[in-house]
Parts: sequence; structure tokens; C-alpha cells
Amino acid sequence: MALDRLIDAIAKTGNPTVAGLDPKLDYIPDFIVQEAFREYGETLEGAAAAVLAYNRGLIDALCGTVPAVKPQAAYYERLGWPGVKALAETIAYAKGKGMFVITDGKRNDIGATMEAYAAAHLGRVKVGDTLCEPFGGDALTVNGYLGSDGIQPLLTVCRERDAGIFVLVKTSNPSSGELQDRRIDGEPVYRHMGAMCERWGEELPGTYGYSGVGAVVGATYPAQLAELRAALPHTFFLVPGYGAQGGGAADVAGAFDENGRGAVINSSRAILCAWKKENGPPEDYAGAALREAIRMRDDILAALRKRG
Repeated sequence: MALDRLIDAIAKTGNPTVAGLDPKLDYIPDFIVQEAFREYGETLEGAAAAVLAYNRGLIDALCGTVPAVKPQAAYYERLGWPGVKALAETIAYAKGKGMFVITDGKRNDIGATMEAYAAAHLGRVKVGDTLCEPFGGDALTVNGYLGSDGIQPLLTVCRERDAGIFVLVKTSNPSSGELQDRRIDGEPVYRHMGAMCERWGEELPGTYGYSGVGAVVGATYPAQLAELRAALPHTFFLVPGYGAQGGGAADVAGAFDENGRGAVINSSRAILCAWKKENGPPEDYAGAALREAIRMRDDILAALRKRG
């Protein structure tokens, strides 16, 4: 399954992290933005061209050290059709460099609409007699709160296309507890959603004991993160909230099993804006991103060694 490929990529690089590609124009060095504007003007096309050039530079620097990237679809969709095109081209470029791609779309619906989302992001679409791949991500973040009707079409495509999903379980945002911590039959909603991930995952077993149905569990709630790791032995975790949102290496250590597997930790702003934090030359933005990614990797691995 797809998450086996992610686990293999993590083992190959010795790095259980993913770089979030959530680009705003003010994250991008001005020399890149101005070059795009000279060609396309101050238009959506110009903004999307700057995003794509920026992403390619980051991917060139990070590939081989960071096993995966996670483009957040909203940052591309806000730029209209040129941004959506930049998302597709970013995914293709990262995959061409051997990186695992998690599309952060948080999609869900039911029936034919969910089938369309699944085909768009993970599968193929028939155009005449030709099967075309619209986006081609390796995995997609999804909202499971519509229940099995919204997940089953994804499982079908995942089987057919060797893809995976990450279901929102206990998210990193401050207000997540308004719903996710409410109790049903004596247990919080996030535990029920986690149990559903385990059941859905039975349809997509993996080589390393983790299924093709993962869970999104935030670093900002370390106690719940460790609790869910113990409760969900077959569910691989995508862990946002490290870095700019306040989560640290000690907080994410509980996401991993006794073999050091079971999770990939995301950082977005800290990597994307590392060149600003270093106050170095903008032309070295990709080098700064790589240095921050290595620092993050070493920080997490040290916490895992300390945990024992």
C-alpha cells in the first residue's frame, strides 16, 4: 500500500518528516516574485508562476533528505485556475524527484461527489477512451465526519491506485476540542473516529502493520497523541503542529511505536520561511529550508533516542 512506500522513504532518508508546501506570496523571496510579475504581470498567473518556481527550488533542495511534501490545496485554489495548475505541477515535480506527496485537501462528501474527489486527487478520469491522472497525489487528507459513505469511495480508489488517506482525528487547532473532545458512550469523539480508521484500514492492510488509512493527530495535544498511538496500532499518523504552531520534538515522540515507526511529522512555515529567520540572502532560501529541515530531523530523532 501507499503508506508502505512512505515508510520505506522515511527509512531510506532516516527522516520521519514531511515539508508542508503552503506558500503565501510574502513567504517567497522578492526576486522570484518580480521575475514572475515581469512575465505575467501582477495577475493570478504571475502569482502562481512565483509559487511554482519557489516550490521547485524547495523540492530541489529537500529531495533526498526529506522523504515527503504536503501541499495544502487552499493556498493554490486561492489563485484560481493558475493556482490549481501550479498545484498539479508541484505534485508532478515532487514525484519526479522521488518524493512522496500528501495532498492536504481535507475533502469529503458522499456518493458520486466523493467518487469525483477520489478520482481527482488519487485516481484517474476517463476522457473518451483515455484514462487521465488529474493530480496524482500519493495520499489525501480527508474529513471522516460524514461516516463510511464518504470514505468507501476513497478506499476503492486506494486499492486500485496504491494510494492512501489520512483522516482527521484529533486536529492541532485550539478549538478542536469543541467537538472532538465531546464524549459519546464514555469516550471522546476523537477516539471513536480513531476506531473507525482502524476498521476502515482493515480493507487496506500494509506490509509493516500499518494500513492505507492514516490519521491526522496534532502535535499540540501530546497526551492525546500518545493515547491514540497506543489505541490505534495499525493506523499511521500524520502529525501537524510542530514548529510554528507550538509543538516540539518531545511532544511528537509519543506518535511513534517502539520501532520508531508509525508517524510522519509536518512542518510548513518553519521550513518555508527559514530564510527570513536566518536573515540571510534571499537567493539562499532553499538552502535555509534544507538547514531547517535537517535541524528538525535531528531534533526529533534525538527525542526518540531519549525516549528509548
